[in-house]
Amino acid sequence: MHINRRIQTLDEFTIQQLRDFPHATGELSGLLRDIGLASKRVNVEVNKAGLVDILGDAGSTNIQGEEVKKLDVYANNQLVGVLKHGISCAGIGSEELDDILVFDDEVSTNSKYVCLFDPLDGSTNIDVNVSIGTIFSVYRRVSELGKPATREDFLQAGNRQVAAGYIIYGSSTMLVYATRRGVNGFTLDPSIGEYSLSHPDIKCPPSGKMYSVNHGNFFQYDEPVKRYITACQKKDKTTGGPYTQRYIGSMVADVHRNLIKGGIFMYPGTKDRPMGKLRLLYECNPFAFIVERAGGVATNGKIPILDIKPTELHERTPFFIGSKLMMDELEGYLKEV
Repeated sequence: MHINRRIQTLDEFTIQQLRDFPHATGELSGLLRDIGLASKRVNVEVNKAGLVDILGDAGSTNIQGEEVKKLDVYANNQLVGVLKHGISCAGIGSEELDDILVFDDEVSTNSKYVCLFDPLDGSTNIDVNVSIGTIFSVYRRVSELGKPATREDFLQAGNRQVAAGYIIYGSSTMLVYATRRGVNGFTLDPSIGEYSLSHPDIKCPPSGKMYSVNHGNFFQYDEPVKRYITACQKKDKTTGGPYTQRYIGSMVADVHRNLIKGGIFMYPGTKDRPMGKLRLLYECNPFAFIVERAGGVATNGKIPILDIKPTELHERTPFFIGSKLMMDELEGYLKEV
């Protein structure tokens, strides 16, 4: 059997990164590998979801008041289990949990990092076989090592993230993660059960021809947002449109596409929900960190997402993210009186 030695697995890649930093402890690399392991377990269940009793609602609601899907529960349990039994995480925050979960054992209390995640983004699409995903971010603790993690470790501005990433369960399963060194993508090779480097040093194109927004809420948006969307639909000297609308309803899939091909994703506030629907800690901060490391831009319409200091674990925010030139165009509309 021919083995392509030019292909690096996720483990090989993270080990190579460690070699470039002789004083690194390897704790962050271990955490990323733990998340990769949990995602492989989730991927197995996603792929056979139609064959087992794992589709549909679990019969409960999460802290957001949304119906919890069975796969949401499974994904959450896998991530919690792997991180709890690892040696690189002091605690977690999850979209599916009311409060933080602190790992209060000797190894965990000496861990430098905490992790926040949305275990299964786009879960309303599970029953119709549309791409879904897992989103995560990692912060260095601000509390004292050797003691249990605190809420302050989780309520940090997004610009203090040390890593963030997502896994998209689609036609292939892909893990994308960013550190301050850049963004890299790994595709799961089912023949060996390993993530292999497939998209090194990802750069978001400065512009694109796609915009993603829920048109069903159009008349609920503020006037500047409506004007920008209208400009996207017609030939316009400012935007360079018309653009093509692509809105999957699974944020992981929409932002992943725009990251690779160029585009803009918008989830504005509405009259009924002025702060929008997306969670700052579990969805917006991770994607803002990833896309900005790749050369894109992310804001709440007024300030950069990564500059927001959260006050609540389940805080929401309007969200605009995408290619730099398209975001510059949008900003021009948002500044109009």
